[in-house]
Amino acid sequence: MSSRDKVILFAAEGFGLGRIRFAPGTWGSLWGIPLGWGLGYFDTVWWVRLIVAAAMFAVGVPLCNVAARLRNTKDPGSVVWDEIAAFPLVYALVPLNGPRPWIVLIAGFILFRVFDIWKPPPVRQCDRLTGGFGIMIDDTVAACYAAACLYLLTHLI
Repeated sequence: MSSRDKVILFAAEGFGLGRIRFAPGTWGSLWGIPLGWGLGYFDTVWWVRLIVAAAMFAVGVPLCNVAARLRNTKDPGSVVWDEIAAFPLVYALVPLNGPRPWIVLIAGFILFRVFDIWKPPPVRQCDRLTGGFGIMIDDTVAACYAAACLYLLTHLI
């Protein structure tokens, strides 16, 4: 394996967290909390979060495609870039600089994991797509569900 391939795998596997054998998607998703916190700390507006999510998606498609090829499987469990890239979208519609940002960050994390694991339609259908796009899109749709629920929760409480 070349040095380039090792760097790609390291990034695609969540800088090591995706290599944890038990629940790698959950471990890799932990990167979403500091990512969300950073977006909140710099008080980014919703459209900046969407741009960050789109950029991470665009990077993730070829990254996950190469990682899947290197791991010789359709959607390797160790590849968690798709989970990480979803979090700017999860937090796109909610304030992260309010009086209790950690509650919002943790709620977003939990909601995303629920929808990513449960895979309600159309998440399940997106999960059947192949290649880097297929790896990325189901988590993006799960993030949309989580974002909508998080928005409702933060506006009802």
